[in-house]
Formats: sequence, structure tokens, C-alpha cells
Amino acid sequence: MTLLLDSFWRAVVYCLHPRVIALSFLPLVLLVGLSLGLGYFYWDPAVEGVRQSLESFELLNTFWAWLQGAGVGQLKTVVAPLIVIFVVTPVLVVVSLVVVAVLMAPALVSMVSERRFPQLARLKGGSTVGSLLWSLGSVLLALVALVASMPLWLVPPLILILPPLIWGWLTYRVMAYDALALHASKDERQTLFRRHRLTLLGMGVMTGYLGAAPSLVWASGALFAAAFVVLVPVAIWIYTLVFAFSSLWFAHFCLAALDGLRAESGTAAPVEVLDPVAVGWRDELNPPNPLVGNGAEPPRLP
Repeated sequence: MTLLLDSFWRAVVYCLHPRVIALSFLPLVLLVGLSLGLGYFYWDPAVEGVRQSLESFELLNTFWAWLQGAGVGQLKTVVAPLIVIFVVTPVLVVVSLVVVAVLMAPALVSMVSERRFPQLARLKGGSTVGSLLWSLGSVLLALVALVASMPLWLVPPLILILPPLIWGWLTYRVMAYDALALHASKDERQTLFRRHRLTLLGMGVMTGYLGAAPSLVWASGALFAAAFVVLVPVAIWIYTLVFAFSSLWFAHFCLAALDGLRAESGTAAPVEVLDPVAVGWRDELNPPNPLVGNGAEPPRLP
């Protein structure tokens, strides 16, 4: 628990570092361009397609008529955009996670390593190709879980539980691997995964819930179309900062855990031993005489 809280507050402080803030804008530019491009070409057809699908159901037509009679028929106009938003949001979350993992995570892990663990040996148990394959495999599993669980989202409590759990699992898989890829060997990484699996999963779930919070911004964008173009970049930037925080959190936690594991196994970085001759000792068994000096000629009396 001490390691968990220590890594948490350190990640919060690092998020205020100018270097981290600057890095957060790199994925933002790519994701903003992607979202605006898709929105420009596919927003209207997607909303119209969803609206036609809804109107094809007789039961829903009865429901729309009831809303019209209750004086809230205008709610019908926002249902289709909200459905499109709720479907697209998980995809953008997954894309932003991958972008952060590729562009930001290595730089953030290096920053934590240089500032806190410069003595930690780099055994390079992972690689760029391995990280990419690991991330793609995890993303595919998460997408399958998202698609399979979508019918359960109609149950009000589950839409607040299932997506953050899936995103949290994905965050834990991707971020923990990237945090240890450069410094830990394969055996060390597997040992840390086994030892801290529940803690790492809890960290991923917590960041998953943090990543779900900006969905409120997307919903506001659907209700206030005039501000939608502004709210989309804001929401994506919040997602990016959340994932940057999670990367820092996992980096602090995993590198500290790796340092502790090596200390336990006796494979920590060797302590530097001063050469007796270099410091002026004539014999390593005989320390220098303070009246004589560091191996120099004895002082001559006047």
C-alpha cells in the first residue's frame, strides 16, 4: 500500500511537469485530426443511419409518440447523436491509449528512470516489436469484450461498471508492460506481474474510471452542438492526460517494485568502492595518517 500511494502522488506531481504537458499535445494533434476528419465525412450519415434504425422499430415509435404527448418530443433529436457518441467514445479511448503507449509512454518511463532510478540496470526484457504485439493483442481482446458486453450496457448500473473495467484491464496490460520493457528481464517482468497482479489491475481499473469521466464532455457536445467542435479536443486532451498519468503511475510503481525485487535477490547495482590508491592510501589495510596527509611526504618541521 505504501508503494501504491507513493507512486500515485509522484505521478500527480510529474503530470504538472512542463515536459509532460508538452508531450500530451502530440497525441492530441493526431486524435483531433482523426476525430474531425471522421466527423466531417461520417457524422451526418452515421446519425441519419441510427435515426432511421430507431424509427424502424414500432415499439420505439410508440415511445416517441408518448414523449411528444408529454411535451418532451425534442428529446428524440438527441437520441441518435448520443448513441453515435457512446459507440465512438470507446474506440477513441482505445486509440488514444495506443497512441499514448507508442508516443508518450517510452519518454515518460525514461524520465522517471533518469530522475529516480539512474542506477537501475537495463536488461531489455522487452522490445518495440514485443510491446506493439502485446498492445495489439490486448486491444483486440478489449474490443471483443467491449462488443460482447454492449447489450449489457442497456442495464443502467452496468454501463457505469463494464466499460471502465475493460478499459482498466487494457490500461494495466499495456502500461505495466511498457514500464518494465526496458529495465526488467522477461523473468523479472513475469515475477512482478504475478506478485503485484491485483494491485496493477486495481490501478488499471482506477485509471479506467478516470478515463470514463470525460464522456460527460462528449454528452455535453451532443446537447450543445455549437460548442461540439471545441469540446471534442478538450475531451480528447483529458483522455490523453489521464493516460499520461496512468503511464507515470505505472512507471513509478513498476520501477520501484523492480528495484525492490533486485534488492531482495541481491542483483541490485553494485556499490562503488573507492580505490585506496586513488584516494591517496599507501596500503588498503592502513588508512592515511591524519598527521601525514593522503600519502604525501611527511611535513618537514621548520
